[in-house]
Amino acid sequence: MYDWFVSQTIIIKTLLASLFTFGLTTLGSSIVFFFKKVNKTFMDGMLSLAAGIMLAAAFWSLLEPGISLAQTLKFNGWLIALIGVMSGGLLLYLGDAIYDSHSISRDSTKNKRIAMLIFSITIHNIPEGLAVGVAFGSLKYNIPGATLLAAVSLAVGIGIQNFPEGSAISLPLRREGYSRFKSFIIGSLSGIVEPIAAVIGAILVLKTRYILPFFLTFAAGAMIYVVTKEIIPESQQNEKKDLMTIFTIIGFTIMMVLDVALG
Repeated sequence: MYDWFVSQTIIIKTLLASLFTFGLTTLGSSIVFFFKKVNKTFMDGMLSLAAGIMLAAAFWSLLEPGISLAQTLKFNGWLIALIGVMSGGLLLYLGDAIYDSHSISRDSTKNKRIAMLIFSITIHNIPEGLAVGVAFGSLKYNIPGATLLAAVSLAVGIGIQNFPEGSAISLPLRREGYSRFKSFIIGSLSGIVEPIAAVIGAILVLKTRYILPFFLTFAAGAMIYVVTKEIIPESQQNEKKDLMTIFTIIGFTIMMVLDVALG
């Protein structure tokens, strides 16, 4: 199976990896068929683990290869990193700010709460899909640190945190009176943007090598924003904050070892 995966084109690899992350969103959404409530500590632990994996991936799978390629192309490495990381973070910040300012004027209704939940999770799936596409697209250029293992590990980390995200939509929808099937479908579709963004990111990277350093660092900035604004704060709402922190460190360490020792 692995040999077959390795033999595929970069676009096919990207599509398969992003379909895996989407599949875990769907799997998380399917919990609505079996449970009315899921253990919060378990879900928060998964989020914490994924946060650590994604933070490590933001550096070793995206930022470091981006700086390395920038220097190879005779660009200013630190300047590319600065522009890319800040652009990725600021774009998501502006998106959040625009949506928040638009939603303030509306009445606080059930539909609004549901819409905001779906919107926020769907929107932050876009940079995650982009990160997967950029990571796989960079394989074409044999950059130090940009390896198949690193790209796969990044997809796995994103997929892990997609599982509780799927349930984070389907379970509240069920509590609000939606049918189990409708809750499942809406929760699953929140992740459909990931394969789309991943394939677009890979195609753009494959078109020209010179935009890859910016794309890699941009994806790193976007991922750092998502982790620090959405994932860590959510997991830290758990009463076992110290345990959640340990899970984050474990996730970070796992990804670090995969990238440094095996990449």
